[in-house]
Amino acid sequence: MAFDATVDLGRGLLLPNPVGVASGTFGYGFEPLELVGIDHLGAIYSKGTTLNPRAGNSPPRIAETTAGMLNSIGLQNPGVEVVASEYAPIWATWDPPVIVNVAGADIAEYVAVCERLDGVPGVAGLELNISCPNIAHGLDLGTDPGAASACVAAVRQVTSLPLLVKLTPNVTDIGEVARAVETAGADAVTAVNTYLGMKVSLRRLGPVLPGLGTAGLSGPAIKPLALAAVARLRRAVAIPVVGIGGIASTQDALEFLAAGAAAVQIGTANFHSPHISRQVVRGCLEYAAQSGLETWDQVLQRPVRPEPA
Repeated sequence: MAFDATVDLGRGLLLPNPVGVASGTFGYGFEPLELVGIDHLGAIYSKGTTLNPRAGNSPPRIAETTAGMLNSIGLQNPGVEVVASEYAPIWATWDPPVIVNVAGADIAEYVAVCERLDGVPGVAGLELNISCPNIAHGLDLGTDPGAASACVAAVRQVTSLPLLVKLTPNVTDIGEVARAVETAGADAVTAVNTYLGMKVSLRRLGPVLPGLGTAGLSGPAIKPLALAAVARLRRAVAIPVVGIGGIASTQDALEFLAAGAAAVQIGTANFHSPHISRQVVRGCLEYAAQSGLETWDQVLQRPVRPEPA
């Protein structure tokens, strides 16, 4: 039997392969299209989109850490009307599906954004970002199973699009939140968003990044934690899990698939290695061919061989 590289995330959302690029690390796809191309991708998860345009947080917004990066962008975006009327028609001509990451200050804003995007050609699905740590109250919905469930249920009433929910790791039991959104109508969950972190300036004797002081930690430093979260979620819910957190190689991506992810997102690595997603897609397909796989599910039953040094 020939290998089937596709991934089904539910409600008709079929990815050509499991490797996507994470929200906030690939913009809306236009600059990367010119720089590295997009034809190889399984999915593009767009920059976070709100009802109205947002200027984002004041700079500085990014700080390097050991094996990672702190970011406090603050959801800078042009607003949903621009995305729906100007960006989506271009996405409709692309091969990779574009899944719009949606953010809001309250449930009403999530509903309004998703209602505007429903049925818009070029929008293949929605990823509810209920877990952004870089805006005031941004984590409230993601840390409360009841609030998370209410948000998903409200959005489900206004859209028939595939609905993913991006979960925060900054909770005691991520499985409880996942079960709540699954029951409310989510088709898949994304795990995980960034961890809360801080970098301190000894010169100023205060946080390097202004605003909230804390920021979102991403990169290789969080990979073991993200893998554990994906494995926990695979046991907690029946819907697909999209894994994210420190993926910077084929080996990393395959480890997430082996831990139970149906698909993966490459995030921070896009900044220092713009071509990394193409390399990971090629590497995963080569692994599948060499291992005689028929579907990606079989990675769960096979050891992942380390890449050559």
